[in-house]
Amino acid sequence: MELLWGTRDFVIAGQPYEGFPILLWDSMATCSQANQFFRYYLLRGDIGSKESWPSTGRAIYDFFSFMQAHDLDWRDVDRGEAKSLVAAYRDYCLVTCGLARNTTRQRLTYICKFYEFARDKGWVKRLPFAHEERTVKRETSFLEHIDASEGKTLVNDVMPRRHKPLPKFLSIAQVKSLLAVAENPHHRMMIQLALRTGLRRNELATFPVAYVFDPDKAGRTERNIRIRLDPFDGTGMDTKGCKEREILISRKFMSELYRYVAKYRGERASLGKNQNAMLLNHLGDIYGNAGKSLNRIIGDIGKRAGVEVHTHMLRHTYATHTLANLQRHRENGLDPLVFLQRQLGHSSIQTTMVYLHLINELADEAVLAYDDELNEMAGFA
Repeated sequence: MELLWGTRDFVIAGQPYEGFPILLWDSMATCSQANQFFRYYLLRGDIGSKESWPSTGRAIYDFFSFMQAHDLDWRDVDRGEAKSLVAAYRDYCLVTCGLARNTTRQRLTYICKFYEFARDKGWVKRLPFAHEERTVKRETSFLEHIDASEGKTLVNDVMPRRHKPLPKFLSIAQVKSLLAVAENPHHRMMIQLALRTGLRRNELATFPVAYVFDPDKAGRTERNIRIRLDPFDGTGMDTKGCKEREILISRKFMSELYRYVAKYRGERASLGKNQNAMLLNHLGDIYGNAGKSLNRIIGDIGKRAGVEVHTHMLRHTYATHTLANLQRHRENGLDPLVFLQRQLGHSSIQTTMVYLHLINELADEAVLAYDDELNEMAGFA
């Protein structure tokens, strides 16, 4: 099997789809069923981001390669054995390859979607999996605590049970250590922006310089400034699912962003052609590939500080400490979880609720003054 990615010349219905998955047999003939599935599944309105393309392509490629390596036919769903083809692939992922449960679940999700598509197309008569009733815990309260009640749901019987560890976040002491070794002003601002806003990696990489201004010259006196993240405003802003949302940036931090742009960004901007993003790499270009290189930079800084960290952990750090502050200092009837959900851009408040579990770990009173601590560390209190 060969998995290729579309170039700029790969066109579907008159539109180029660079990076779109294409599956070929060893003979270089098209694997038509897989490629039809890619077009159906990845070009629907439900798929809001091309970030789903690589994971879907690799899952289907790996499944077909497994079938080929073991001389199995993916269409042989009535093979008369107790273990189905999909279950055999699941065990191969978990046992032979040692993949994480969540990684295996993600692959199986795409494969099961492929089989549903194949059944609808008449390529197979039935699905090589069934559904069973499982007991699950439903989280129903989202204020002071979690009220977990048990319920029944139908679950795909080939799926391993979900194991979702709590997100990891940094303590204030770890944040101090991280910023202390971040001597490069560009890298330091990258970390500060993540800690102050909870932006995702791709949102950090594309955060537009056009959103930055001097609040003093603009006559802005409010303590917190609303910034609309709009992927359709022509600035190059990239949000998950291309969804607009508003975030709050403190007036003090907006002043620091403006100082960074005026004092440091220009030297990099003069080297490249992309002038939209606030953060630019050493060549003066935007951090590409959805900002994946940010992980390497932040990870390297973390190693020097003796802290294991990646970009998304900074988002978890922002969320956890911010929620702790809001829970302690409720003002004007603001619901802490609803505010945090909007700030982070979560589609469901259930996703935001995970941070309620984390704030119980914050025993030290000092961490409740999160923004003030960051002001002091950044040197512009």
